[in-house]
Amino acid sequence: MRATQWTWTYEDAEGRPVEAEGTVFPTQSDAETWIGEAWRGLREQGVENAHLWADGARAYGPLSLRPAD
Repeated sequence: MRATQWTWTYEDAEGRPVEAEGTVFPTQSDAETWIGEAWRGLREQGVENAHLWADGARAYGPLSLRPAD
């Protein structure tokens, strides 16, 4: 049995796709840790929201990358 592959996709404030660093993660925890560390750089690239995918099925999103007020 093949392990689940976790990936992120990104969109701008209007909901349009944004091409950004694409990494495949072996676990959901790894993917979430990574976005917690990388969100500032993604925001600089115009990313407003992220969606987490597990083997091509959306696990959740949109996840806002705006800092909390």
